[in-house]
Amino acid sequence: MADRYVSVAEVREMLRDEEGRREEIPPIQRYALTLAQATSEISGESARAMRKELLELEFMTKHSACKISDLLPRHPRDVRAIFHKERVNLEASDIDAIIEIVGKYL
Repeated sequence: MADRYVSVAEVREMLRDEEGRREEIPPIQRYALTLAQATSEISGESARAMRKELLELEFMTKHSACKISDLLPRHPRDVRAIFHKERVNLEASDIDAIIEIVGKYL
């Protein structure tokens, strides 16, 4: 089974849909929905569009694109922090491209 990355915004949408289908959702799903509502700044549609645009950058992985759509970095140091664990050394132009894409969806 292949990994499927979804953003917090998409999780929020999934849980809202589930809440609409059921009379009551389990407490753990209610907690996850509350957390997703509190932490996600953009819609699921915007998160998907942003991820698609980010994946057009040659160095971008699905995992990194999803993380960016969750964290919405606004400063170069924030972008560097996301890629630090992966030991990817980004050029200033790459960082600017990421910040520009994120800015479109805020």
